[in-house]
Amino acid sequence: MPIYEFKCNKCGHKFEELRLSSSGFKDVGCPKCGAKKVTKEMSSFAASVPASASAPPCGGTPPRGGCGGGMCGMH
Repeated sequence: MPIYEFKCNKCGHKFEELRLSSSGFKDVGCPKCGAKKVTKEMSSFAASVPASASAPPCGGTPPRGGCGGGMCGMH
């Protein structure tokens, strides 16, 4: 289930809600003032990478350049 970010049009409070996108957003209300007029905000994307993913897949030295300076370990 994705997390969506909202901003209250009445008090300006920003908040997040975990919900199915198929359920719509008409019932979303501000948890601070209770107003029902909110705007869905653009969210930044974040990913969690396991510690084992930082090592190159073949056990060699990570490549340099193109891929964040070799940080991802992809060839």
